[in-house]
Amino acid sequence: MLKKKNKENSETPENAAETTAENGQEQTTEATPSAEDKLKEELAQANDKYLRLYAEFDNFRRRTIKEREEARKTEGKDVIVALLPVLDDFERALRAMDKATEVASVKEGVELIQNKLKGVLTQKGLKEMKSIGQPFDADIHEAVTSVPVPDEDQKGKVIDEMEKGYELNEKVIRFAKVIVGA
Repeated sequence: MLKKKNKENSETPENAAETTAENGQEQTTEATPSAEDKLKEELAQANDKYLRLYAEFDNFRRRTIKEREEARKTEGKDVIVALLPVLDDFERALRAMDKATEVASVKEGVELIQNKLKGVLTQKGLKEMKSIGQPFDADIHEAVTSVPVPDEDQKGKVIDEMEKGYELNEKVIRFAKVIVGA
């Protein structure tokens, strides 16, 4: 159809051939972009992809930092909640001590509270270390002093315990302070 219009507009057949040839070149240059244009477009797409990925990673980093901070604030929450009944028992025991006339009943009440506290801490992974009679181990014991012992079997072993040692989930959180036989 374009050829017909061009033929009508032109006076000679030669002009018609030149006109259609020029129109064909213009159409091909407009339809297919040059290699430079293609590369520029690919570069722009890659740049956009990079910027989006960088922004997404930055948002992820900020979000995880915020989540860690919130987790640190509340990481001991479950232990504290578990200890609240023990705290309540101590308050009741203190009130009962004011009215108590027998020491034995007060002592029994305090022992019950201690057992309850130990039970809660054991559920959370706390474990007492047994030291007395064991060979001294610098990885779990802290020697306060050494005392001479009459028996050769007691040398290098823990004679007495000043403070108990504790492990939390198989990791030492407090070394036992002990007296070692020399």
